[in-house]
Amino acid sequence: DTIISPGSKKASYDAVSSIISAVDFVKNKKLKNAFCAVRPPGHHAEYDKAMGFCIFNNVAVGANYLINKYKLQRVAIIDFDVHHGNGTQNIFYSNKKVLYISTHQYPHYPGTGASQEKGSYNNIFNIPLPAGTNSEEYYDAYEHVLKKLNEFKPEFIFFSAGFDAHKDDPLSNINLKSKDYFEITKRTLIASKDYCKGNVVSILEGGYDLNALAESTEEHIKALIEF
Repeated sequence: DTIISPGSKKASYDAVSSIISAVDFVKNKKLKNAFCAVRPPGHHAEYDKAMGFCIFNNVAVGANYLINKYKLQRVAIIDFDVHHGNGTQNIFYSNKKVLYISTHQYPHYPGTGASQEKGSYNNIFNIPLPAGTNSEEYYDAYEHVLKKLNEFKPEFIFFSAGFDAHKDDPLSNINLKSKDYFEITKRTLIASKDYCKGNVVSILEGGYDLNALAESTEEHIKALIEF
């Protein structure tokens, strides 16, 4: 289900390279934080196979790079794409240095992400949401994301920033509005500033209604700039 073309190799190498550059810029204090507007996305790619439009798992490369180069002990990945990031979960299932948190429509593609999938070190935290979930219900669920973050106290946070939980997206049935992505981002940055110190890199994942994608991304970036 992952189509490649003559430009795919360069595009996927550029996507991964931008994550590495963003991590270096943020860690070396040349940027406050960063948003990587990349294609192809990454969170469905497992360690040994591509799937779900994803060739390399961009956020997983970034997290491993942080651990290997900067010797970090606690890296969190917050995935608010409407689809579960099975690849990211697969790669870090037994890695106690990485906390993977996902909010996603369930059951939905790719079929993973049940709440009992917790990782070898209780380092996987899935929040499956039913079709029809609205903004207020999502905010209530997101409080559990923030609580889990506060328990883990990551030194660095990645967003797997998919915007396909938008009410206008054709591939899902969650009813978030564009402005909700500002609120989600704001709450995360405020809650984590004491232990994360603003070390945040956000990476584009899904989003299949172009207007909704543009508006939601803008709201997300506004919050990254403001907070």
